[in-house]
Amino acid sequence: MGNDTSSGRAIGTSHSRRFGRKCVQYILVLFIALTINFALPRLAPGDPLIYFMGQEVNTLTADQRQRMNQELGLDRTLWEQYTDFMVGAVSLELGSSTKFGKPVKDVLMERLPWTLLLVLPAFVLSALIGMACGAYAAWNRGKRRDVALLTSMLALESLPGFWLGMLLIAVFAVNLGWLPSYGAVPLVHNGGADYVIEVIRRLILPVTTITLATVGANFLLTRSSMLDTLGQDYMFMAEAKGVGRRNLIYRHALRNALLPVYTHVTLGLGTLVSGAVVVETVFSYPGIGRLLYESVIARDFPMMQGVFLLITVGVIAANLLADLTYPFIDPRARYFKPGEGTA
Repeated sequence: MGNDTSSGRAIGTSHSRRFGRKCVQYILVLFIALTINFALPRLAPGDPLIYFMGQEVNTLTADQRQRMNQELGLDRTLWEQYTDFMVGAVSLELGSSTKFGKPVKDVLMERLPWTLLLVLPAFVLSALIGMACGAYAAWNRGKRRDVALLTSMLALESLPGFWLGMLLIAVFAVNLGWLPSYGAVPLVHNGGADYVIEVIRRLILPVTTITLATVGANFLLTRSSMLDTLGQDYMFMAEAKGVGRRNLIYRHALRNALLPVYTHVTLGLGTLVSGAVVVETVFSYPGIGRLLYESVIARDFPMMQGVFLLITVGVIAANLLADLTYPFIDPRARYFKPGEGTA
């Protein structure tokens, strides 16, 4: 009993230390990313004001230029600018958008719910369909079902997301007229059943586009991992012992094959927000991706920095989630220490 208690306490301490190390590591990564974001426009050749205002800076008088430098803090020392930038990033005081005339934080909070409403269903569908079809194809390796699935997924993987989006618009919005081709309805509460139905109708095409554009990667990784697992000695041993087909697939093969897929899918959640830029632009969908596109076109640098910060935090959070949850998915990782070899 005493040994079990001390062992459990040691494992708990190990988890706490791991959590602390990972948090410090990713805080450092975020710090470096923010530093790069701050440095690029200020250390590049030319007038830094151009990065904030674009070519409009050439139309400013000397007094207007001086006033803009003061408003943007460009007349202060580099260290003072850096300190203000970091404090603003931590407190989410990111300045005002030159395009929208509103605080960057407010615009981001208006657009973020739409992107989450788009990305999360696509993420779940892509992961479930890709993993289920990948496992099914691996178990039927070399058969017609495997060849058909493999060919279909490779074809989807090779198609650009914007092309898929335009194809869906042409078929289901223009030719058939079943679904709307662009935009979204205002995000309000208690909108009633008709409002919910309209939101869903406007989500179908962009969600389908993202799902089709990302399901191929999940399928290929799952199939490859599943084939590798099926070739392991313990799988042949389990089959020789008379383990049933269902148990062989779900308890032995699939459980181990999905470990690398879990990491890939979790990390993909962080990059889906930035990856939705093309799809949101094609469908004129008012999310973070569309906002980034509009900010680049308008040379709205404060907004671009805000979107960059949001995407960076999302990617880092997804990496942290994958690192912290993986030991609970694969118990072997709880006892592995980097640098230790095997005898």
